[in-house]
Amino acid sequence: MAEVDDTNTLLFQEDDHRTAYIFTPTYGVEQTAAQNQNARPAKRRRTSKKGANASAPELEPEPQSELGAPRSAGEADFPPLFNGAESLHAAGLRRTTFETAWPVLNGRIQNVLRRANRETLDEVALFMREAGAEAETAGGKIPAGFIITGPNIASQDLLFEQLAEGLSEATGAKVVRLRSAGAPNLKAVLKKIIRDATSRGADGGDDAEVSVGSDGRKYLNYDLEALHVFLTAQDSRRVIVAFEDSEAFDSGLLADLIALFHSWHDRIHFSVLFGVATSVDLFQQRLLKATAQQLYGAQFDVVQADSVLESVFMGAVAGSRAALRLGPSLLQSLLERQKDQVAGVHNFISSLKYAYMCHFYANPLSVLLAEEGVLAIEPLQPEHLEAVRTLDSFKQHVEAAVDARQLAHAQSLLENDEYLVAQVLEQTQKRKDYLSQLLRSLHLISATGLHPGRFTDLYVSALADGIDLSSDVPPMLDSIRRLNPSQIIDLVHRLLTAISKGNPDLDLEGWEDQEESEELRSCLTDLSDEVQALLDQSKLSGKSLKSKYSSQSKILRTTVVAQKVQLSHDTATLTEADKAFSKAVDNLTELLSRFIHCEPVGGLLLHEAWVYDSKSPYRDVFVPRPATTFARALSRPHDYLGCACCSKPDGGLVPTFPTTSILYHLYLEAGALLNVADLWSAYYTLVGEESELALDERTALVRFYQGLAELKLMGFVKPSKKKADHVAKLKWL
Repeated sequence: MAEVDDTNTLLFQEDDHRTAYIFTPTYGVEQTAAQNQNARPAKRRRTSKKGANASAPELEPEPQSELGAPRSAGEADFPPLFNGAESLHAAGLRRTTFETAWPVLNGRIQNVLRRANRETLDEVALFMREAGAEAETAGGKIPAGFIITGPNIASQDLLFEQLAEGLSEATGAKVVRLRSAGAPNLKAVLKKIIRDATSRGADGGDDAEVSVGSDGRKYLNYDLEALHVFLTAQDSRRVIVAFEDSEAFDSGLLADLIALFHSWHDRIHFSVLFGVATSVDLFQQRLLKATAQQLYGAQFDVVQADSVLESVFMGAVAGSRAALRLGPSLLQSLLERQKDQVAGVHNFISSLKYAYMCHFYANPLSVLLAEEGVLAIEPLQPEHLEAVRTLDSFKQHVEAAVDARQLAHAQSLLENDEYLVAQVLEQTQKRKDYLSQLLRSLHLISATGLHPGRFTDLYVSALADGIDLSSDVPPMLDSIRRLNPSQIIDLVHRLLTAISKGNPDLDLEGWEDQEESEELRSCLTDLSDEVQALLDQSKLSGKSLKSKYSSQSKILRTTVVAQKVQLSHDTATLTEADKAFSKAVDNLTELLSRFIHCEPVGGLLLHEAWVYDSKSPYRDVFVPRPATTFARALSRPHDYLGCACCSKPDGGLVPTFPTTSILYHLYLEAGALLNVADLWSAYYTLVGEESELALDERTALVRFYQGLAELKLMGFVKPSKKKADHVAKLKWL
């Protein structure tokens, strides 16, 4: 027992000087005090994960939702909409649909992210394994991997997170990630290295041995001897230090660290990774020659962030497994933010999940995305049908039916609820058909290789304006017309391959066995055979095969009339084979225009139920406006606190406002420089002994200094260099 007490004293003596504050409510103080006197204080004892796991009984976890809130049985997860008229079943169905749709999509995203840098991760892991095997014969040099990340700093977090996980599993080494913002000096860097290397995968008892040692000796938290003791106990000697933004580190700090790692190489095998945004040559010029000679390594190139973003976009946004579609306006905002703010891929994923949450949480018609057969069992409420009749797409559909003289259909939609329910249920299959046609058209356009833009731009344009090759994308048809016979044959083969194999990135299966593709495949095959026969015939005759669209059929004629030179374009004489080839090219363009098409998503009936295109919540959450938020909170505290003391019925300033709010109102009335004495006088006049609060001078002064410090913390004022007793205003940009 004495041994345990000595250990407890040794463990907790660092916290003996700290003060603990216990806040109790004002009501029931006597009862709470009596309970505390009867309660037995808990005994302090040293615990570890091993002991806890061996002795503590297993407790069943509380049911937890994905959003983090406990879920109780029989209670709707989402609040009922329609002013509470929505049934609990419909509200729970919205939550169930969200929890079914997002995990599938999130798993798809994680697979894309793991594949994004797989080649680079394997190369770095192989290099580190070989460096660990050759550690004794490397002449004391430190293995170094130079990873060319590119200028996008936001993408480095994902890369080094994957590196840390992969290298820990592949080499068994401790991986420590460093950023320049958290490494001001050598001592701080050593503290972080020791703390991170000893905290990962260690039990509670082993953590104590790092700071104390097996022989009872204590080490400073920046002494590498403590790390050596820990690694010896773990039967490991390798530590990999990753400098994510290495070019932002001070060159002197890097030189000191590398020299220190080199001096400890016989006890701890350090390896380093450098994230380089420019080039290895420029980075090497920042290092001392003696420092560079202590390193040996290799260079690795990574996939750029734009390529990773496009892969995530194809799988999570445009893929066939995505239950919810983001509208073109919101998608354009997301892509512009990724480009303008140099945001990382994780920000895009967070924005995507937030869009899913907003749609299923606030849109009662999102129940239409439930699994097939659910709505047939639980019919829609009258409120759902009334909401359908208020949609813009429904109004447009009814107006189009009236213009087409389909009066019975339009009248039934407006007056017959059963007919409307049948039409709503039919839209599920029409939605699937539309998305299938959209993805197939986009896949065929990408297969041609003639579209100059990225897939993201093509997808957004298709949602907003539809796809019509005959009018919207004339450069693509012009490019097809200018192809030579060999290129036409290759193009047809790529299209046939795209139809048979589909696109795994879009989760799009091949559709060669379906009836709608028979005509397209048959025409493409016949056209390829025809062009191949014409090409073989031209080779035998020794004449080149060209079409009327090729540059070889254009002739520039020069004519001199009355001592003036006139230039004119003329068409060369085409042979019968050339005319046949020109006709085949026309047939190809007409065929593609007929099968590659899609209408805008905004023209579909009930698209509001499965397309989320609202930018307001996204802009408020992911584009922060701290100046506006602070100004509103300080000028109108009742909107946030909701208490009666902060309301101002006459619209004036009341002494019951929070001190910071009162000072902010006085701050707005002052000029560029604020006299602190005048500010204090105005404040004390409002809250002093003659006011409603009746604060004494000492209490008011304490609150005044606290409120002024909060204004400084929020960035509204700063000390003035012109006058010592003044503060200067700051302007939010």
